[in-house]
Amino acid sequence: MDVVRLGPLIIPLSAVLVVLALLAATTTADWLRRRRGFDAGTVMWRMIVAGFVAARAVFVLKHHDIYVKAPWSALDIRDGGFEPVAGLIVACVIGAELTRRRAELRRPLLASVLAGGAVWIGGLLAAQALAPPRPPLPDLMVRQLDGSEVALRSLGGRPLVVNLWATWCPPCRREMPAMQAAQAANPDIGFVFVNQGESGAVVRRFLATQQLRLQNVVIDPAGQLAARTGAAGYPTTLFYDADGKLRLRHVGELSEATLRDKLASLQRVGYPP
Repeated sequence: MDVVRLGPLIIPLSAVLVVLALLAATTTADWLRRRRGFDAGTVMWRMIVAGFVAARAVFVLKHHDIYVKAPWSALDIRDGGFEPVAGLIVACVIGAELTRRRAELRRPLLASVLAGGAVWIGGLLAAQALAPPRPPLPDLMVRQLDGSEVALRSLGGRPLVVNLWATWCPPCRREMPAMQAAQAANPDIGFVFVNQGESGAVVRRFLATQQLRLQNVVIDPAGQLAARTGAAGYPTTLFYDADGKLRLRHVGELSEATLRDKLASLQRVGYPP
């Protein structure tokens, strides 16, 4: 399970766990304030803000060549682009500095941080334990835009990115230019764009209107791939290694920078020994 459904909303599990961890930390800090009289909440929130900003800033700097073309996109955190280790280090440094001369805040601050960390780590471990085994690349037939059928597995044999999308899906449409650029820049990785539930005519018209030159665009009129992979919404992007084993999964829009990060991870594990 990598997403949580709230009615029509599909929220990444990682985002839900962050919110729950923050609630646990702030609740613990408030309880200790009322019980012991020491308020570590202000220090904790400064740590959180500093860590959040640092994690985003390091990610943006890492991909500065992308963000320099559209600086305002650095503020759009919906792409999930963060460097958690950098954020954690900065948060710890801030916490140590702010409590250097206030020893009475160290224990309540540590207890609050540990409470939040326990919720975060416990949630991740529970999700991993309850998650079903990752299925291999499904053995099903998809239809090319000329009407001929092809086996999805025949497009494998190398690291493969499988993007489930639809023309009516705004985030699908927004991420298509980044997908096109990544496909052109990574000839060693296969890309397959599997449209869900629409006709070839609709897809061809969309590609022409948007002036997209994507390779390996196929259609899955019955939405078999979404059902077989448990895709909760669109876009869903699946990253397979050369043996057809699912390595990464992303639900929601990918920016050029986050897609680059995931492709780098796929390249490291793409050819199992």
